[in-house]
Amino acid sequence: MAAVTTRAGLHRMNSYFVTPLRRYSMAYYRPPGPAPDPLIVRDLTRLQDDMRTRVRQEPLAQEPQFIAGCDSSFPTPETILSVVVLLRFPSLEVVEKVYNVGPVPVPYIPGLLSFREAPNVLLAYEKLHQKPNILMVDGHGIAHPRRMGIAAHLGVLLDMPTFGVAKQKLTGTFQEPGILKGSITPLTDARSGELLGEVIRSKDKINPLFVSPGHRCDQATATRLTLACLRGYKLPEPTRLADHWAEEFKKELR
Repeated sequence: MAAVTTRAGLHRMNSYFVTPLRRYSMAYYRPPGPAPDPLIVRDLTRLQDDMRTRVRQEPLAQEPQFIAGCDSSFPTPETILSVVVLLRFPSLEVVEKVYNVGPVPVPYIPGLLSFREAPNVLLAYEKLHQKPNILMVDGHGIAHPRRMGIAAHLGVLLDMPTFGVAKQKLTGTFQEPGILKGSITPLTDARSGELLGEVIRSKDKINPLFVSPGHRCDQATATRLTLACLRGYKLPEPTRLADHWAEEFKKELR
């Protein structure tokens, strides 16, 4: 599927990834609850497997001038709020912040969360006047059981460089990094030894972050940009500010 950069492209993406699934029940959201409908799991897994064949890991052609962070939350079980914050790089000056609120398109299914969040993130992204050179996503890139976390998912749909910065491990094995900021250890597949990401201590003596490339980005770039965007908090500024503004924008919905 071609990159999604226009409203027509977004409509095609929604038709391809979401509309066929609306025949299924939305009666459950997060565990505990009924087991996922096997038909939904089958269809989304097939789509995910198809998208995985398009993922590329490669260094950036040039240093980014703009970097964006995105995050999503659920004000109600039926609605999703997605925020994209654009920053100038390397100063990290905020240039734009946009959001979109929409209906939750598919149920919560472990390993398939990107189908629940990505359509609304794309609608928020479309509102940016200045597009970023790379997108930092609150979530995983290839550090995912099927190597298709939301950062990889968004990267394929947008055909742009993306990487994930997650607060918890989804898959893989690692040794705990040193307790000081900047300590790094590899995140690898337990069976094959494949490098899935890097585990980064972003602040002294706090739980580490799990950083992995999404699409059109390599691990070295993902790690370097994560470290370059730290400003004394656990989270790098693009995703920290996306999370912050998600809470602010929620107030407008009350």
